[in-house]
Amino acid sequence: MTDHYFTDSPAATDAERRPLDVTLAGREVTVETAGGTFSPTGLDKATAVLLDAVPQPPSAADLLDIGCGWGPIALTLALRAPDATVWAVDVTERALDLTRRNAAALGLTNVRTARPDEVPTNLPFAAIWSNPPIRIGKPAVHELLRTWLPRLAPGADAHLVIGKNLGADGYQRWISTELGLPTERVGSSKGFRVLRTSRPAAG
Repeated sequence: MTDHYFTDSPAATDAERRPLDVTLAGREVTVETAGGTFSPTGLDKATAVLLDAVPQPPSAADLLDIGCGWGPIALTLALRAPDATVWAVDVTERALDLTRRNAAALGLTNVRTARPDEVPTNLPFAAIWSNPPIRIGKPAVHELLRTWLPRLAPGADAHLVIGKNLGADGYQRWISTELGLPTERVGSSKGFRVLRTSRPAAG
């Protein structure tokens, strides 16, 4: 069930890709999806809850989507903040290729797809949005959050969506205590929690 989170997979072939009509950033758009990525048949409930809860992203800044899949979060960031640089990060070429194709089809030149080790290590992010792959297991999720959340710029926020029954409240406490980043619940719908993690402004 979770192989695509760990195992690289080649870009989808023409025969594997299929069109999907979806609403992103208030726009009706057509994207491409394929099997072997998360939620290839549509916008999943958790991501929809997240996108309904997030504020307007900062403009002219570096923004991050952790685990981009076919790109719904990264594409929304890019549509809502056209002057920003959106880093769409995933571990599989299949996901990165789909996000790259979808950004190009929508005329979004501000999306940069990358594997985790291709993101500059000294780059701070003005916002992080993510539906993290909780089902990979708590140790792996902890490592993922430990890698990316401390890279928030001073005064910046991350918004994460996590299922209540998948430990959202526990992750909220863990981020606050283990990473030292204040985290609060800012939304709850359809069994999902939206958490906001903040890095206090310098000074």
